[in-house]
Amino acid sequence: MRGSYFLVIKVERDMIVRTKRKEFALKAGYYVYVGSAMNSLEKRVERHFKKDKKLHWHIDFLLKESELLRAYLIPSDAKIEEELSGEVAKFGKPVEGFGASDLRIGSNLYYFKDEPDKILTSILRKLGLKWKSVKSPNEVRELEGEK
Repeated sequence: MRGSYFLVIKVERDMIVRTKRKEFALKAGYYVYVGSAMNSLEKRVERHFKKDKKLHWHIDFLLKESELLRAYLIPSDAKIEEELSGEVAKFGKPVEGFGASDLRIGSNLYYFKDEPDKILTSILRKLGLKWKSVKSPNEVRELEGEK
């Protein structure tokens, strides 16, 4: 399956996320990361749930220090990551320069004081998109078995 995804992440305390080249100051709260996987959506999301992995993308460094609560898999043959990120930006505060180096937008990570799930589902409904919410790598593997 191809498509995009949202990751809903809980950061327990104020922290500095250090990547290979940058540092990002994050405050405690909830974050939504917008990503895409135009080869294997399930495998990409399953990877995000793993703690033991090679740190490659900005999001890997954040997930090492925080809790991934759930992911929304959004199947699509079109690359809609930038559009989704723009919609999330209307509600969340962007973390400038985080994870959007290949896009025209300034961020793919957004801060929310409270759990953002109602906002995310309303965005997906407004755009007429289908999605599946998962809370573990096992649930992602179950989706792969449904094909």
